[in-house]
Amino acid sequence: MIKLDILSDPICPWCYIGKMALDQALGNAPDHPFTIEWHPFQLNPDMPPEGMDRTAYLQAKFGGPEGAREVYGRIEDTAKSAGLPVDFRAIQRTPNTLDAHRLIHWAGVEGRQIAVVSKLFEGYFTQGRDIGDREVLVEIAQAAEMDGEMVRRLLASDADADDILARDAHARERGVTGVPTFVVANQHVLSGAQPPELWEKVIAELREQIADQNGRNSSSSS
Repeated sequence: MIKLDILSDPICPWCYIGKMALDQALGNAPDHPFTIEWHPFQLNPDMPPEGMDRTAYLQAKFGGPEGAREVYGRIEDTAKSAGLPVDFRAIQRTPNTLDAHRLIHWAGVEGRQIAVVSKLFEGYFTQGRDIGDREVLVEIAQAAEMDGEMVRRLLASDADADDILARDAHARERGVTGVPTFVVANQHVLSGAQPPELWEKVIAELREQIADQNGRNSSSSS
């Protein structure tokens, strides 16, 4: 198997778009060679723990309401053209995502990471849920068949918070400036949401390389 590391933030719309495009390609190639792991990167590392009003955040980030409408209008058009349902108007708050990243980390330990990442994206972008709210995170964990009470206790502590922050900082030190960022086999980096066709091409090339390597190994052992 080949490791596919994905740096992402569950409030990043391009990460959601990129995930769905990757999922489409993987669905068309169920024998793909990837082992996937999601890694933390906070778009807003200085966000207050309680988050902030979504309208105020967007206007501050994009220089007023017109800038916010222009940027998110393009994102919404891209999402809808890809058949991805989004409802930006339902989002009332922009959360701090440290706790969401902690949940993704714990989900990885239990083999539930893809399910949790999917439910975080869906909850935020299609239902407008506040994924900075710990009770919302507990509900998402339970929906992904994790132990909700254990997750609640972990969220009430500072478990793994320093680790998440250190991993985020390490990614920035290595030159990551935005997400999604995909790292194939710890060698090849793809930045930004990639179309399904590109992933299908990558998968086909990797299959060919694996077949060639297996053929050489068989020849050398005979």
